[in-house]
Amino acid sequence: MRQVSTVAAKVAVTLIAGLLAGAQSAVAQNDTPKIVHDAQYYILDAQNGEQWAAEDKDLDARLAALRQKYGRPPNIIHLMWDDQPFGAVGIPALQQIRGYTTPRLNQMADEGILFTRMYSQPSCTPTRAAAMTGQIPVRNGMYKVGFPIEFKGLSKNTTTIASALSKAGYETAFFGKWHLGDIEESYPYNQGFDQALFAVYNQAVSLWNMQGEAMNATLGLKEQLLAKDPYQHNDKFNQNGYVFYIEGKKGEEGKEWGATQTPQDYGALDVESEKRAYAFMNKSVADAKPFYLAWWPLWTSFIPDPKKASLQRSLVAEGYQKMLDPAAGRLMDFKRAQGLAENTLIVAMSDNGPMTHNPPPGAGFGEGIFRGGKGDNTEGAVRVSAQAWWPGTIKPGQTAGDIIDVTDLYTTFARIGGATQNLPTDRIIDGLDQTALLLNGDTHGRRDYEFIYLGPNLAATIWKQYKRMWGSTQGSESGAAAAFYDLYNDHREETPLLVQALLFIEPFNRMRALHELWKKKYPDQPPGSGPAYTGLSNARPETVAISKPLVDLKKLPFDPLEVIEHLNRLPFDPKALSDMD
Repeated sequence: MRQVSTVAAKVAVTLIAGLLAGAQSAVAQNDTPKIVHDAQYYILDAQNGEQWAAEDKDLDARLAALRQKYGRPPNIIHLMWDDQPFGAVGIPALQQIRGYTTPRLNQMADEGILFTRMYSQPSCTPTRAAAMTGQIPVRNGMYKVGFPIEFKGLSKNTTTIASALSKAGYETAFFGKWHLGDIEESYPYNQGFDQALFAVYNQAVSLWNMQGEAMNATLGLKEQLLAKDPYQHNDKFNQNGYVFYIEGKKGEEGKEWGATQTPQDYGALDVESEKRAYAFMNKSVADAKPFYLAWWPLWTSFIPDPKKASLQRSLVAEGYQKMLDPAAGRLMDFKRAQGLAENTLIVAMSDNGPMTHNPPPGAGFGEGIFRGGKGDNTEGAVRVSAQAWWPGTIKPGQTAGDIIDVTDLYTTFARIGGATQNLPTDRIIDGLDQTALLLNGDTHGRRDYEFIYLGPNLAATIWKQYKRMWGSTQGSESGAAAAFYDLYNDHREETPLLVQALLFIEPFNRMRALHELWKKKYPDQPPGSGPAYTGLSNARPETVAISKPLVDLKKLPFDPLEVIEHLNRLPFDPKALSDMD
C-alpha cells in the first residue's frame, strides 16, 4: 500500500509541476511582460485560449468603434454599498417579501445584466482592496477589517485601477467609504485618484459621538460624559483625535472634512459626495476626457431616522428607499441627459453579504436565499447583489449564470479603458478579463473557479457548482470529510456530501496545491504601515498627537514602531470578522 501511495504522490507532483511549467511558459511566451494570474487560470487558458483569442478580436473591434463614435474610451462608474445579499436589488419579488422596494436599481438591472454568481470577499475592507488591486487581499495584507487606529493601509507599492486608468488618460475620483487604511500612503488621492472625499472607516463611526455614548450605543469613547473611574491608570489606552473623513487632490496635502464628528457630519458625507460626483463628471465632459468614478456611499447610519419610508422600517430598507435607490436613478438620468449613457458602464453591487451576526438593532441585515453572512465562507457571505448597465452595448434583460469575481472588475475596467498595459506584471493578479461576459452575455464568462479566504486562511474553493470547505472534520473518521456541497441542489449549504463527492477529493487537492505552489513563486506582501493621519494641513492638535509617541520613548523597553509592524501578524480570528462591518 505504501508503494502505491508513493507512486500516486509522484504522479500528482509530476502533474502539478507540469501545469506550473506550462503556466510559466504562458506568462513568458514573448518579450512583452504579461499579467500573472493564479495558476488555475492557465489550465483554463490552455483549453480555451484559441476560442477566447478569436472572441477578443471581435470585442476589440466593437470597443474601437465605440471609441471612434464618442472620441474617447467609455466612462466607468463603480457604485458599491455595504452588506447586502444576492437578490437585495434587481429582483422585485424578493423585495416584496422583505417590505421595501428599489424601482430605479431594478430598472438598472432590467436595462442591463444581472449577475447571479458575483463573488466578493467576506467583509468590507477585503472586498474594497480586491476591487482596487485585482488581488485576493491575502496577497497584499489587506484582509482585516480596519478600525481606528490601524496604523496601516494600502501600500505605496500598490497599483490601483485608478492609477492604471489615470495613466491611460482618465480623470479619476473617489467619493464615499474607502476603508483601506488610515496612513498617508493609503489615502485614495495618493493611490491614483485625482480627487477624493472619503470616509476613513465604516458605518460604526455613526455611533462614535456624544449621542452614541449617551445612548450606550458605544462605550467608553466620550469620557467627558462618564463617571470618573478611580481604577483607571492608563489614559492612553483609547485616544481622542480620530479622523473620520478626509478630502484631497493628487499631489496636494489633504484636509480633515467634517471635524465636528456629529451624526450630522456623517449624514452630510453622502450628500456632499453626490454633489461632487456630478461636478466631477461635468468637468470631465467639459475636458473631453473619459472618467472613472468609484462611488461607494455610506448609505445608512446606525442611528435611525425617526420618519419611516419602507414597510420593513429597518436601517437597510430606509437606506435603499431614501438614499441609494433615488441616487442610482439620478445617476442614470444624468448620463442620459448628457447624451453619454451609451458611452458609460455602471457596475452596481454590494461589497459582501449581510451582517447577520450581532447586527445593530433594527438593522434589517437578514439572510437572503443563501445561508450565512459576512465573515463566513458560505455563499451568503460572498455571493452578492450585482448588475451592470451600459445602454447600447450590454443587451437589456439579461441574467448571467457565469462566475464573476470582484477582482475581475480590475482587469475588465482596464481592458475597456485601454489601460491593460499599465497593470503590474510582478505580482499575481487574480482578476480575469470579463469583457466578453459584459458584451456577449451569459455563458461568455472566463472563470469557473473561486478561492474564498477568511483572513489569511483558505476557507473554501469552488469549481463550477461544486464547493469544498477546507477545515471541515465532519465524517473524517472514515478517512474523508463531508466537506463538499452541490450549490445547484443545496444552495444553502445545509447537507454536506461525502460518498457522492469522493471523486472530487484529489481534483480539489490539486487545485489547492497549484494555488499554494504559485504563491511560493509570488509571495504575499504586507500592507503599508506607519503613523496615522499624517499629511493633513488642518489636523487638530489631538490628531497630531496620535502620530507622535504616546509617552517618552526613553521610558519604554520596546520600540512602538515594531509593535505597529507586528499588528498584521497577530492571530486572525474569523469569528471577529463576522461581527464587524
